[in-house]
Amino acid sequence: MPEGTVTVAGLRAGSVPADTEPEKAGTPGGPVPSGACSDTRREIAFHGERSGRAPLTWGQRAIWHAIRRTAPNDHYFNIGRVLPLADRGRPVTVPEALGALARLTERHESLRTRLLLPPPDGEPAQSLADAGTLSVTVTRAAGLPEAAAEAEALLGRLSATRFDYAAEWPVRAALITVGDRVTHAVLVLCHLAADGHAAEVLVRDLRLLVRRGSAGPPPASTPLDLARDQHAAVGRRRGAAALAHWEAGYRAAPPTMFPDPCAQPRTPRFWTGRLVSPALARAVGTVAAAHRVSGSTVLLTASAALVAAGEGHRTAAVMPIVGNRTAGALRDLVSTLSQDGLFVLDLAEASGPREASGPREASGVAEPHGPTEPSGTTEPSCTTEAAGLAGTFTDLLPAAYRSALRAYRAAVYDPVEWDALGERLSAEYGTDVHPYCCFNDMRLVERALPEGPRATGAELAEARRRTTFGFPATQDRVACRYCLHVTEEGDALAVSLTADTAYLPPEAIRAHLYAMEELIVASAAGTPPPLTELRTLLVTAGGDRP
Repeated sequence: MPEGTVTVAGLRAGSVPADTEPEKAGTPGGPVPSGACSDTRREIAFHGERSGRAPLTWGQRAIWHAIRRTAPNDHYFNIGRVLPLADRGRPVTVPEALGALARLTERHESLRTRLLLPPPDGEPAQSLADAGTLSVTVTRAAGLPEAAAEAEALLGRLSATRFDYAAEWPVRAALITVGDRVTHAVLVLCHLAADGHAAEVLVRDLRLLVRRGSAGPPPASTPLDLARDQHAAVGRRRGAAALAHWEAGYRAAPPTMFPDPCAQPRTPRFWTGRLVSPALARAVGTVAAAHRVSGSTVLLTASAALVAAGEGHRTAAVMPIVGNRTAGALRDLVSTLSQDGLFVLDLAEASGPREASGPREASGVAEPHGPTEPSGTTEPSCTTEAAGLAGTFTDLLPAAYRSALRAYRAAVYDPVEWDALGERLSAEYGTDVHPYCCFNDMRLVERALPEGPRATGAELAEARRRTTFGFPATQDRVACRYCLHVTEEGDALAVSLTADTAYLPPEAIRAHLYAMEELIVASAAGTPPPLTELRTLLVTAGGDRP
């Protein structure tokens, strides 16, 4: 596991009531958290090498569009980390930690960059400052156990309010002390400045700056340089090629994965279910090794297959969040590079030969050339057998792996042009064209499968006894209908599903998560469920389990 504690504010239980208007941060450095009687504020000065302005990078544009759709609950996108500093090495003083935070801000230009809001008909830009001051919260604790608890509490408080994107620095920082020793550093980041990978780079660099006084050579690229490259001719050609993949995928899939509401929405409307399963962690690794694919592919395929089965589709379309860091110059860049990819999987073609008489699902979107297919998707009453499915879940994995690679390669594009593509196709076919179904594997590194014989069915069944489930959070507004997040918790996988309760009521959220566990655990035990039984699995999975 990467060092530090991970949080996405919208997935933290009890961080802020979903129907509460987030507090607006007034000055750079953010709001002073309440509830800690020994808080003080310290100002640190930073001096970078340059200032400048540029358009937003495509990753920044993508998250900015998501922020606008989610506001005022956009604190959902805040990213937090806790760095323990008392577990090893020499004691760290407050001046040393503050100096390290100043050097971290100087090293990474994104931490000195704020949003330039546009005129009504324009696009925002980014403004890099060469100097400024950052306010840091310093909290005293009585002892190490209290310090750890206070670090988590402070993380929650700093994460619970939206950033003032034009006025506030995109990082909130805090230190927890016991006596004269700093025990923890807390960072909360604006998603315009960092994605999950970038947050881990910052944790690594802060640790090195505290312990050694240096984090090594500076990053090979900067957000301003990347933005200028993407908006140049070569970048736009790459973006156009990516959008050609999206158009072909849109035309091969139903317009959306969740076409019709099926329930009265709850208040708040969006619920997050969270399943924590040691058995799933072992099973994912076993299935991935047996079929020579990644664990992320196993989870993505399970998600896609269950969504398609539940909604009566033969073809699944899911939007995985892609890190876009394969280029060496981008691996240590602190910025938001992640963008949506488009993963399309025809379950019938992927699982085996299709019967000649088996009907093809109406996609609702015409092919680029040739006759227009019927509008709309198959009704939920259309069974998977009628769609001509054959084979089992694991038969999908080879084709799914290839489809995932195509999705990852086509995840760098201008979101303005992506929006235009969706609007054009939606107008052309008279219905909203968007999967509204996303997948985010937030693990930076997959655990290697332990050596030795694979887990038996009995061992996996025993591990499932440790599975826990709950509804830790709700939201009033999320710009999707199905958002699956994967993280690690000790030896377990934690899978969170945030869904629109008009399309997936709480009982369906629970069923999807338990069905995913059962599907992958059964496959690891050597009995992968037939694709024709996935719809039934969504009804029976979980049973009387808590």
